[in-house]
Amino acid sequence: MPIAPGSTIGILGGGQLGRMTALAARTLGFMVHALDPDPDCPARSVLDRCVVARFDDAAQAADLAAQCDVVTLEIEKVARDSLVAAARFAPVRPSADVLSMVQDRGVQKSWLSRNGFPVGPFREVATSGELLEATRAMGGACFVKSCVGGYDGRGQMRLSAGAAPAEAGAAAREADARFASLGGQRCVVEQALDLEAELSVLVARSPSGKLAVYPPALNHHRDQILDWSLLPGPLSAAVTGQAVQIALDLAVGLRVEGLLVVELFLLKDGRLLINELAPRPHNSYHASEVACATSQFEQAVRAVCDLPLGSVEIVRPAAILNLLGDLWLGETPPAFEAALEIPGVRLHLYGKRIARPGRKMGHLSATGSTPEEALVAAKLAMARLTAHAGLPLPGR
Repeated sequence: MPIAPGSTIGILGGGQLGRMTALAARTLGFMVHALDPDPDCPARSVLDRCVVARFDDAAQAADLAAQCDVVTLEIEKVARDSLVAAARFAPVRPSADVLSMVQDRGVQKSWLSRNGFPVGPFREVATSGELLEATRAMGGACFVKSCVGGYDGRGQMRLSAGAAPAEAGAAAREADARFASLGGQRCVVEQALDLEAELSVLVARSPSGKLAVYPPALNHHRDQILDWSLLPGPLSAAVTGQAVQIALDLAVGLRVEGLLVVELFLLKDGRLLINELAPRPHNSYHASEVACATSQFEQAVRAVCDLPLGSVEIVRPAAILNLLGDLWLGETPPAFEAALEIPGVRLHLYGKRIARPGRKMGHLSATGSTPEEALVAAKLAMARLTAHAGLPLPGR
């Protein structure tokens, strides 16, 4: 049964994604409650009720759900027990089963491989000895990522070929140090791949089984944090078709209710391999707010409420550039008015009170006749901000 406007949506997480989802929900006439451990979370100012509690506080998650008609999430850190407790009072979309699979990289990679989805070579390791063995088996060039937690490059490291010492004792000590730096917990070792590009695909699936898939976005990372994204990504029809099909198959196979974003690697030999999954709104689809007939945030609300899914048509190509906390750390505040002088550029700030290096504080979006033209406008606006703050210009 559809959950009609005027009802109450609960969101587990009050970060920037929760804030933007809440704004979309309010536009549609819903009331919004959220749970977050930060009493000053970005979403707080746009909520009807904010429950301040940890993501593993099952009792408070149940209290949130008891006053809502449906519960969704904006972050993967929510404990399974909290989702199960909330589900006793209201539908939780996506489900605890979906989140449990996604939030553990080892479980996720194994599920994908076991179910025939394309992934690169990987090994799950639980000791420093297994880490040393896995890195050697992959020729030394690999990424090591903790199975649980970590994002935007946190909880992971990149190793190059020949990085480990040849002498056995020294190599073992180096492996011990690397394993300890990742918390001494289970890790996934992924072979480094020869990449042509990185992309993502967003699928919405309603409880009644309706599907809507957005065109792939082309993404560029710097220091393992998304730097800019283009929508639609300038990709071949063959790559676009294959990426869309992978995402649709995953959404159906997992029986996702809500959103699913599939991050993909395009290799130089033309193959597409899955990097990671995210069952929530995603940084790489912020451009949907200005590019598409239906933003990812409105689509999330429609999907979890079993309302008709919105059009994913590209109205005008767009690009986004992330604004990190480094911009705020100079002697003077960023000159946002200088960026806003660029035609077609919009500013999106997340309402975060504390700026830190590498922390996502907002983004610039721009539209153009092509995605590349939009990126030029966004970079010009960004250049004005970075010049004002004395920071390096954005990368290509």
